[in-house]
Amino acid sequence: MTRPISTDLVSEHNRQQETALTADYDALAAKLARSDVDIEQLTQAATGFAVALPSWGVGTGGTRFARFPGPGEPRTIFEKLDDCAVIQQLSQATPTVSLHIPWDRPTDPAELKAFAEDRGLAFDAMNSNTFQDQPDQTQSYKYGSLTHTSEAVREQAIKHNIEVIELGKALGSKALTVWVGDGSNFPGQQHFRNSFSHYLDSAKTIYNALPKDWNMLLEHKMFEPAFYSTVIQDWGSSYLAAKETGERCLSLVDLGHHAPNVNIEMIVARLAQFGKLGGFHFNDSKYGDDDLDSGSIDPYQLFLVFLELVDFKAAEPSFAPFYMLDQSHNVTDPVESLMYSAAEVQRAFIKASLVDRSQLAQYQADNDPLMAQATLKAAFNLDVEPILQMARHRTGGAIDPIATYRKSGYRANVAKQRPASGGSGSGIV
Repeated sequence: MTRPISTDLVSEHNRQQETALTADYDALAAKLARSDVDIEQLTQAATGFAVALPSWGVGTGGTRFARFPGPGEPRTIFEKLDDCAVIQQLSQATPTVSLHIPWDRPTDPAELKAFAEDRGLAFDAMNSNTFQDQPDQTQSYKYGSLTHTSEAVREQAIKHNIEVIELGKALGSKALTVWVGDGSNFPGQQHFRNSFSHYLDSAKTIYNALPKDWNMLLEHKMFEPAFYSTVIQDWGSSYLAAKETGERCLSLVDLGHHAPNVNIEMIVARLAQFGKLGGFHFNDSKYGDDDLDSGSIDPYQLFLVFLELVDFKAAEPSFAPFYMLDQSHNVTDPVESLMYSAAEVQRAFIKASLVDRSQLAQYQADNDPLMAQATLKAAFNLDVEPILQMARHRTGGAIDPIATYRKSGYRANVAKQRPASGGSGSGIV
């Protein structure tokens, strides 16, 4: 297997920290044991946790105003996978990659699959793209795609999604994520009921092309690029569309796609309760769809989301939503941000797993709000870093991924091989 970072370097960097890690881990184990919590079970859970990487996330993002490319940006899907392999090697929490088509369309899917497998990677949900016009298409998506007033445009968008499914089958994927920017910028521009009906008809056609072991994930977004109305604008529209489309059509929750102060964890609970929660795009937000690093603004909200996910998983063991990071890295090294974010999502999962559920249930039954929230805070405030570090160490990753990455000089090395480019194909602008 190809390892982008020297295993000797990783081992040496780990050796320098093993003594401190053992002491911290043993101390945490003793603390948890006083509450009858087995640290080894938590470490095993951390080892089994995984979140997919977005292929577009390893490139520098941007805004409507500017994009400032970083050194050594990946120019092809193969170079993107090389960067993803670094993240997985050091973090041991990101074994899959989610592709965006046509950005990542390979000439030979078999070659791409073999390339990924050689780097310890597999492919997660496939993402279609009908929010941009491509050079080879005959119809424009300026006024919509799956909901367009023109049947020809809708057929083109449907055909693209089916082509993405076929590519995903060749790569070993098991899901299609559909997000459309369809909507309107002016009152009266769009007939609300007609556009939603067009969406449902299009979604059903795509769904009928799915393999029997695939899921179709519908992603909603409150605004942007349409600012007056968006066809699939909230979880309610997503749920309605998924329910109308089919059993394996599910809703996908992006943490940045909600109005300010919305109770996202309750949305998670509602969708899960009625069997329509299919996946997540993890990021963070201060104002809107900021696509900031996961846990960088509101780590407590991330914890509360996982509180619901862990609770539902305990009730329904077959529950297995797709998890993916979806971030735009404008001022950081994308590899570093994705490693850090993967750990933050993993951290929220472990902390949510620490909550004393029987105690919480009793406080809820007794209508004791103070102690109910104190039970949550007891888990959230606990430093579980030794568990995450030990999970990485035992699986061949780095105790300190970012320090190891910087010591390796990977970014400087690939910068010599990848000429500087001002293009935007690697990230989202």
